[in-house]
Amino acid sequence: MEKIRRGRLGHLFGTVFMWGFGSFIVIPAVTDVTMSALCPGTDECSLAIYLSGFQQAIIGLGTIIMTPLIGNLSDEYGRKALLTLPMVASIIPLAIMAYSTETSFFYAYFVIRTLTAMVGESVVVCLALAYVADNVPVAQRASAFGVVSGLISAAVVCATLAARFISSMALIFQMGAGVSMAAVVYMRIFLQESLGEADDDDDDDASTQPMLKEANDDMEGEEDAEQPVKQPQIFKRMPSIRDLLSLMRSSLTFSQAVVVAFFNSLAEGASQASLLYFLKARFHFDKTRFADLILIIGIAGTLSQLLVMPVLVPLLGEERLLSIGLAVGFTHMFLYSVSWAVWVPYAAAVFTIFVVFASPCIRSIASKQVGPLEQGKAQGCISGISSFANIVSPLIFSPLTALFLSERAPFHYPGFSILCIGIIMMMGFTQSLMIERTSPPRNSSMSKELPSSACSAEV
Repeated sequence: MEKIRRGRLGHLFGTVFMWGFGSFIVIPAVTDVTMSALCPGTDECSLAIYLSGFQQAIIGLGTIIMTPLIGNLSDEYGRKALLTLPMVASIIPLAIMAYSTETSFFYAYFVIRTLTAMVGESVVVCLALAYVADNVPVAQRASAFGVVSGLISAAVVCATLAARFISSMALIFQMGAGVSMAAVVYMRIFLQESLGEADDDDDDDASTQPMLKEANDDMEGEEDAEQPVKQPQIFKRMPSIRDLLSLMRSSLTFSQAVVVAFFNSLAEGASQASLLYFLKARFHFDKTRFADLILIIGIAGTLSQLLVMPVLVPLLGEERLLSIGLAVGFTHMFLYSVSWAVWVPYAAAVFTIFVVFASPCIRSIASKQVGPLEQGKAQGCISGISSFANIVSPLIFSPLTALFLSERAPFHYPGFSILCIGIIMMMGFTQSLMIERTSPPRNSSMSKELPSSACSAEV
C-alpha cells in the first residue's frame, strides 16, 4: 500500500509539472501580445488593463461555480476522471495562438481562454490537492501540499527559461500546447484513480465520517432515511450555500482559514491584474524582463516549498508559517510600490521565499478539518472562495491601477494600487493570528503512519 501511494504521488507530480509548464510558458509573452493587439507601440494602455481585469473577473465568476462543483463530483466519481476536463480545456486557447498570433486570432484566444479557464486553472490545483490528501496522512499534508506548490513553481522556472530564449511568440504558444497535450496523455496512462481511501480497521469509526454529511443529516430529518437510494445526479451535486455554511460551521478553524484564503486570494488576484502593467509603465518592461522577474520568483518559490517548508512545518506549524508568509507579503508589495530603480523589483522578488508559504498552509489547515471522503469538497470550497476574490480584485484594482498610472492621478504615487495589495495581505495576517494550532485527529484513518518519503516521491 505504501509503495502504491508513493507511485501515485509520483505520477501526480509529473502530471502537475507538465501541466504547469504548458500553462506558464506563455505568461511572459501574454502582456506583450495583449499590448500589441490593443495599443501597438505604447508602454501604457488603460484598455489592456481594463480588459485583462474584466477577463479575470469573468474567469473568477465561472470558477466560483465550477470549482466547488467539480471538487464535489470528484468525491463521488474520482480525481482522475474529473482532472481530464480542465486539462483538455486548457489546450484549446494555446492551440489558437500556436496557429497564429495575429490580432484576429488574439481576440479568439482571449474569448476562448476566458471560457476554458473557468474549468481550468484553479480546478486542476484543487483536484491535485484533494488527490494528495487521499494518499498522505494528516500530519504530513502541509509539506505534501508544499511539494505540489513547489512543483508548480519549478514548472514556472523551467517554462520561463524556455520562454526567455525563444524569440518567436508563435513558437512559445506551440510549445505550451504541445506540453499540455503530453500532460493529458501522461495523466490518462499512468495516473491511478484515488478516492478518499480509508483503512478497514477504521470503517466504523465515527470520526472518519464526513462532517458535512453529519450536519446535513441533522437538517434533513428522519424521513429522508426512509427514501430509496438514488443514483447521484451531476447537477444535484452542486454544493448549495447551506452546504458551504454547514461546512464552515462545522469548524471554527475552517471558517478562519476561509477568511484568510479570501484576503490572500484577493491580494494575489490584484497582483495579477496590476503588477505587470505597473512595471511596464514604470520601467518599460518587455517579454525578456518579465521572464527574468518570473524566473527569480519561480526559483525562490521552488526552493522554499521543496526545501525550506518541509523543515519549518514540523517546527513552527502551518498556522505560524501562514502568518509569516502574509506578513512578509506586505513588505514584498510595499517594495514594489516604491520602486525607484529597475533593480528594485528583482530584489523584492526574493521575498517570494516566504510569501509562498501562505497558500499551501491554508489548504493544509482546511484539509485537517474534514473527513477523508470530503477532501474534494473542502478544497473546492477554498477554491470557490478564492475565485470569488478573483472576481472582486480586478473590479477594484484595474481601475485603481489605470488611474494612478495616468495623468489624472489625484496624487503622484504610481505604485499606490500595489501598496493597497500589501494592505490586504496585512488584513489576512491579522486574521491568521487568530487561528490556533491544531493536531491531526486521533482516530482519523488517514493519520496512520506512512513513510515520510510518501510526500516527496520523485517526479
